[in-house]
Amino acid sequence: MSSAHVGSGMAPEILVPDWPAPPGVRAAFTLRSGGISLAPFDSLNVGIHVGDVPHAVRENRRRVRERLQLPAEPAWIEQVHGTDVADLDAPAMGATVGGSAADAVFTRQPRRVCVVQVADCMPILLAARDGSCVAAAHAGWRGLAAGVLEATIKRFGTKSAPLIAWLGPAIGPAHFEVGSEVRDAFVSRDLGAAAAFSANPRGRWQCDLAALARRRLAAAGVTAVFGGECCTYADPSRFFSFRRDGVCGRMAALIWLAG
Repeated sequence: MSSAHVGSGMAPEILVPDWPAPPGVRAAFTLRSGGISLAPFDSLNVGIHVGDVPHAVRENRRRVRERLQLPAEPAWIEQVHGTDVADLDAPAMGATVGGSAADAVFTRQPRRVCVVQVADCMPILLAARDGSCVAAAHAGWRGLAAGVLEATIKRFGTKSAPLIAWLGPAIGPAHFEVGSEVRDAFVSRDLGAAAAFSANPRGRWQCDLAALARRRLAAAGVTAVFGGECCTYADPSRFFSFRRDGVCGRMAALIWLAG
């Protein structure tokens, strides 16, 4: 299994990544239950931009902080399906980068919390094996094709220790139907990416985001990759899914260095 399901009742439900993270690296993924938001955002929606009542989102985020005993408010970025990486350690950023337009966040400092929000796109957590740096990336097909993982890995620096990655819950290939333009965006750069697409009877393609992410990570030198088995679309009791529901909440993938 790629993760452990913990928590019950009114406490936020959490997945804890099952990966050999170095000492001091903490990570978690929030599920959809344990918050106060009403349908269609029920109940642990952490996305402020989806139309939910702001006070409910704030309370849900507070519950996540409490549940995980976070050392600081997570760096809630404005995700735009691009490749920009927010440096949580930059002087101008301070301890948070709230509102910054980016699709990945990294830090080398303890007690600063990287986070991305998802509801079908793939969240990818990265950590240096020596525990010196961590990052979170938002990898929908557009960002993945454009190079968000390569941009994030570059921020670790060539002298960093080897990296490990965890692929969080995302829409699985059985439910992720795409057009030829999506396939072309990957195959035009990497012919081997064709293996991540299967033709369906409607003349379109079933896309395996996890397989594409693994190829991109391997090409960048990251071969210790874990997770990638959970499908958000197929499990409505645990996961939000934009492709399945349209209007819905967002879940969070978080990583930080304890200190």
